[in-house]
Amino acid sequence: MVDEIAIKKRFELLAPVLDERLRRLVASAEAEALGRGGVSLVAETTGVSRRAIRVGKQELLDLKGSGAGVSSGSGSRIRQPGGGRKRTVDKDPSLKDDLNALVDPLTRGDPESPLRWTCKSVRKLAAELRSRGHKVSHSLVAELLDDMGYSLQGNRKTREGSAHPDRDAQFEYINARVQTALAKGEPAISVDTKKKELVGDFKNAGREWQPRGQPEEARVHDFKIKELGRAAPYGVYDIGENAGWVGVGTDHDTAEFAVATIRNWWHSMGHPIYPRAQGLLITADGGGSNGSRLRLWKTELQRFADEIALPITVCHFPPGTSKWNKIEHRLFSFITQNWRGKPLVSHEVIVNLIAETKTDAGLRVHAELDASEYPLGRKVTDGELAEVNIRRHDFHGDWNYTIAPSGNGTVIY
Repeated sequence: MVDEIAIKKRFELLAPVLDERLRRLVASAEAEALGRGGVSLVAETTGVSRRAIRVGKQELLDLKGSGAGVSSGSGSRIRQPGGGRKRTVDKDPSLKDDLNALVDPLTRGDPESPLRWTCKSVRKLAAELRSRGHKVSHSLVAELLDDMGYSLQGNRKTREGSAHPDRDAQFEYINARVQTALAKGEPAISVDTKKKELVGDFKNAGREWQPRGQPEEARVHDFKIKELGRAAPYGVYDIGENAGWVGVGTDHDTAEFAVATIRNWWHSMGHPIYPRAQGLLITADGGGSNGSRLRLWKTELQRFADEIALPITVCHFPPGTSKWNKIEHRLFSFITQNWRGKPLVSHEVIVNLIAETKTDAGLRVHAELDASEYPLGRKVTDGELAEVNIRRHDFHGDWNYTIAPSGNGTVIY
């Protein structure tokens, strides 16, 4: 913004003494001084066309090479005001409107545009405009698009669906619970299932150093190998200790599998770290195998709470906000980086790659294969659900609740 104001001010002050040639030279000098993006900024601010600025840049290079000075009387031809060939857009006033309609047919033009379902390259746009009687080249189309504020852009993941009105309040609630647990030295974990992976010599995204011309070979088609199946990594991330535990399942990703992984973490890693724990806090997504509405999730947590004789508090993230779950960017992202470009040819390879994941911040990860069967379709009756010793919190009891050991009404958090 500062550059735009300064450029505009300088041009206004110099306007009385600038002829056509000096105008494009000054504009070119400004663009050169600004560096990347300078041509677009100067063209937009001064009204000097991008083509004229490019011509001016070449003239400056020629002048620098010849050692000649810059003046209106240096021998170059100066046209009278308004002289020279008319710009195409000046001779064809409907050109920009037609181009705009082609580029964005949903909001500005015809939804039946022939380019509605094709890649809108500048060559295809130019060809369509020529079929409508316009005399344009693909380079002119590119220049016009830039002048009209368009640029080449990829998709960006930003839509999370309709935001729940209590979304921010739930974030604050979760944060307060986690901070309270950490301040007391109590365990607070973040849990989730990582994306399921095909097991076998399939292409894995990313690149890895290999001898030149000898890339690791992978299958052309991603069809599941029946004997190997898929791997379902369910993770437990200890927020206070910056430590992860991942159970690599070979069967279905169910609530029973999720709680079994948390149980394994507790007996092998959690309890040794927190031998005097008075409770366990779990932060989880609102869906999946640890969904807030799953009956099996709650009945399995009740069994677990009875086993460890501790109350378990669960706080779910609002719908559509799973990326805010700490396990996603503090554990899973580093696992993905560690196995990039490596085909996950076996469950053993997956376990080893996860277990070798480390960071400069001290993250350590333990991984184990879980070959147990977790069948789908297990039903929980109303009677079984009624036996869950659950207390729903005053704030969003559907997202926040504590399950105490059976026959024990004590709630720690």
